[in-house]
Amino acid sequence: MFTGISKRLKKPLLWRGLILLIILWVVTRPAPIIVTLGPPQKVVTINPKIGVHTRLTDEVEEWKIKRTLQMVREMGAPWIVEYFPWGYYEPKKGVYNWAHPDIVVKHALNQGLTVIARLGFVPKWARPKDSIVSYLDPEHYDDFGDFVYAFVEHYRGKIRYIIIWNEPNIALEWGYRPVDPEAYTELLKVAYRRAKEADPEVQVLAGALAPTLAPPGDPWGMNDLDFLRGMYRAGAKDYFDILAVHSYGWTFPPDDPPAPDKVNFRRVELLRRIMEENGDAQKPIIITEGGWNDHPRWSKAVRPAQRVEYTIRAYEIALKEWEWCQAVCLWAFRYPWATHTYQDYFTFVAVDFTPKPIYFEVQRYARGELAQEKLP
Repeated sequence: MFTGISKRLKKPLLWRGLILLIILWVVTRPAPIIVTLGPPQKVVTINPKIGVHTRLTDEVEEWKIKRTLQMVREMGAPWIVEYFPWGYYEPKKGVYNWAHPDIVVKHALNQGLTVIARLGFVPKWARPKDSIVSYLDPEHYDDFGDFVYAFVEHYRGKIRYIIIWNEPNIALEWGYRPVDPEAYTELLKVAYRRAKEADPEVQVLAGALAPTLAPPGDPWGMNDLDFLRGMYRAGAKDYFDILAVHSYGWTFPPDDPPAPDKVNFRRVELLRRIMEENGDAQKPIIITEGGWNDHPRWSKAVRPAQRVEYTIRAYEIALKEWEWCQAVCLWAFRYPWATHTYQDYFTFVAVDFTPKPIYFEVQRYARGELAQEKLP
């Protein structure tokens, strides 16, 4: 008898407690942050080739997206590269979800930035079970082409530059299959045709090649110079408008001369020569990744002051010496969260939006405040 009474008493108490918790949650939860576009902005800079690679793909909160892009503009960079993963936006064949990329694009354009869209990341339905997201077999090239068409059509008039794949000369980025410039060129041909069908004015960037000294037959990758030559032999010339290049300086200063056996910032000049040898001198190059790292213990890093000096000098080289270079978008402006690795030392701004010294110095350079001083 007493047990039954006890149970009947406990039920109302439980419901009252639950209701109280709900009320407390509603009352104490933080108010949602309302984000507005604000008036259209314009980048003010003495160097229109300054760019950065942003990392907003996994940034959930809109105010953080807006603040990141505001800080890019305030630093004086008119260009950004941003990753738009196919698998995020077409979870089922022919079903597209543009909600998140729409937010990124509208804020970028409102800040006066030019967006270069990097396309890749294969959805589960377009690759074998347990394969990695960079695995795309020829049977699904047309599916990727359909996505390229849908993306370009959706952002027509808003995004004028697209990169077809990322570092296809590295096994990791080619699904751990043998690296193959002919296979990549076939993918490029499909993507180029579909992109131009959606918008004849869109500019297709090919390559996004990783700088590597991999010897012939290396299972992990192919020398970027050999890969570009292979692309031309496979007929890539008529299927891209701009060559995308990754140009990291590692421990070398930006003026270190290029050499086939060295990975440095000016290695891009060797790729340029290959373009010229193949009658492609009229096409520009955009550096879509690159720069220096200032981790205190990484073997490929430089000191923070050197990183500042080298970065500004790199932007200067592109402006004053490389008429064929349209933009230099260095890696990476800010991460949504800390990696707790050497990667964090590539950034210009910390996760909490604290600007690093390199941010302020590039900002001073872009404003012309270093013009009266001795530039690096």
